[in-house]
Amino acid sequence: MDGKVLGNVAPGFEGVAEAFATNFRDHGDIGASFCVVRDGHPVVDLWGGVADPASGAPWQQDTLANVWSTTKGIVGIALALIVERGLADYEDSVASYWPEFAAHGKGEATIAQLLSHQVGLTGFRDPVTIAALYDPVAAAERLAAAEPFWLPGSTAGYHAIAVGFLVDGLFRRIDGRSVRQFFAEEFAGHDIHLGLPAEEQARCAVMVAPPAFSSSDLVHDLTPAQLAALANPPLDPLLPNTSGWRSAQIPSANGFASARGIAALYGAFVNGLVSPATLAAATEVRFEGKDAVLGHPARWACGFLRNTGAYGPGEGAFGHSGWGGSFAFADPDRRWGVAFAMNRMGTDLIGDPRNLELVKALYAAAA
Repeated sequence: MDGKVLGNVAPGFEGVAEAFATNFRDHGDIGASFCVVRDGHPVVDLWGGVADPASGAPWQQDTLANVWSTTKGIVGIALALIVERGLADYEDSVASYWPEFAAHGKGEATIAQLLSHQVGLTGFRDPVTIAALYDPVAAAERLAAAEPFWLPGSTAGYHAIAVGFLVDGLFRRIDGRSVRQFFAEEFAGHDIHLGLPAEEQARCAVMVAPPAFSSSDLVHDLTPAQLAALANPPLDPLLPNTSGWRSAQIPSANGFASARGIAALYGAFVNGLVSPATLAAATEVRFEGKDAVLGHPARWACGFLRNTGAYGPGEGAFGHSGWGGSFAFADPDRRWGVAFAMNRMGTDLIGDPRNLELVKALYAAAA
């Protein structure tokens, strides 16, 4: 293997290790991990590079990285467990648990519509600072009381940060715990955190990004719904290096985990963590068409993107990707959980070359 690459691959998956090394050599990776878990066992478990370019600290197998919106898929799994336990149903109205959510004609909006970005609450209407993201209870209440940008269910548009606060508000009312508490108690075995506990700071990778790069660069000539989603407030890609971001609980964006932890969770999700009926309901396409915020075609399920090619050739694959290049998905047909985490932020909203290299090599190995 390349000197930057550590870990193991099962026989036949050597090309994946080569692709992982290529990303360091040709695509600018600084530190990263990639893992594929099948039937509870890793068939690919790779890591390499440096976690902190300033100190030269190496990336370890258990290095934690902020995976941005890859967090959303983990939240989708958490909500599926709530459904599995009979505490709620995807077709229930949000307002049946949270009466204040019914304001401005949102009373019939369902949990499935919320998780598939259809409720029209893409973000805050009034200008806010980053401090608004550090109070999840207030953020959820403010969003729930707001007028939607469209009639819920009439279209979908990526609720980039807002959907996490709304799901957290729903969680508190259904389960009694916040999403952070749920992660800490139910996903501890996967070493997945919402926000970073103080005792885990030493394992955290330092993010690296191009200069003058922010979330508002993802889409240009913003509509009001896009402005609310992507630029109110604009997000600095280096926020995960700050104590405020690390200590906050932002269920859409500040999950900290290793690729191995996320891959194992996705693998469990398609291998008995929930019943086939719950898995089918969670991954059913709830909206298919042009996303009103991202401006690209999307197939939204309940907290996940259904595959349109980014997650290999399988139509049934589903997952979520994060700003800068992280991603995670499950391939139910192959019983795989797959995840990639890194610290060098890329600028491609779709088609990050590192992602393409890894997924191409993975499916070539499985052919």
